[in-house]
Amino acid sequence: MVSKDLPQAHCHREGKVDTLAKGYLTPAEITEYTVTVGLQKTQRQYLEVLIMAILAGMYIAMGGLAASTAAHAITNQGLAKLVAGAVFPIGLMFIIINGGDLFTGNCLIFVAVLDRKVTIRDFFGNLAIVFLGNLIGAVLLAWLEASGGMFRISNGLLGASTIATAVAKVNMSFGQAFILGVMCNLFVCAGVWMTYGATDVAGKLLAAFFSILAFVISSSEHIVANMYYIPAGIFAKSNPLFVEMAGVDSAHLANLTWKGFFVKNGIPVTLGNILGGMILGAMYQVIYRRLRHD
Repeated sequence: MVSKDLPQAHCHREGKVDTLAKGYLTPAEITEYTVTVGLQKTQRQYLEVLIMAILAGMYIAMGGLAASTAAHAITNQGLAKLVAGAVFPIGLMFIIINGGDLFTGNCLIFVAVLDRKVTIRDFFGNLAIVFLGNLIGAVLLAWLEASGGMFRISNGLLGASTIATAVAKVNMSFGQAFILGVMCNLFVCAGVWMTYGATDVAGKLLAAFFSILAFVISSSEHIVANMYYIPAGIFAKSNPLFVEMAGVDSAHLANLTWKGFFVKNGIPVTLGNILGGMILGAMYQVIYRRLRHD
């Protein structure tokens, strides 16, 4: 996502309340704004998109790293999810305020495709570049974490927890990973939609916080988060102590490889994330750009 100033069309409209005065956009206005943002996103230089995507991958990984560190020693699974969910949103907050291109959020460009402002080729071209940039940024953070010895926190418990998390992700069935990917981007894109609707920083941060808190607690699958979690697990796997502490089945551990990452998790979760974002965006486009014009 790239933070942009609100289009002037939203600021003053005859017969309508000033958007900045009321502090938010209506759903119809958010839809119009999403079309504008989608067009802007696909008109930039490829290098700019790539660098912004690398930043976003780093930011999401930073959220994942902080969340894992905060929750790794909590034995109550519900509480661990709540703590992780309370910390992880910092990644999206960085992107919303600092700027960045996030694969899952950019799935909302599909609204501009349905509005015939962006071609389907440009839509998927943007997603491809952003996917690559997010991957570079997230893996870089995972490598820095491993190189900095951070997995040794709590006498290696963080490393063991990282392995266990990654192993669980690469041992899902294709169908399960796909469905959890769809569910994830319903949460994330609904949250991004709300950040578009807020006209001040506080509103955008609150929208990002609660939507991502809900996503993390739901245990659904986010491809960019997994670009951090699974490579981090692969790096941690190189330490036999962490592997022993993780106590995972050897057959399941065997899937924790780069091939396992892309085939077992990356493909189905990516496809699910795309579909989830397209579904949510399409529903609003149909309501506010086809069925009615507020």
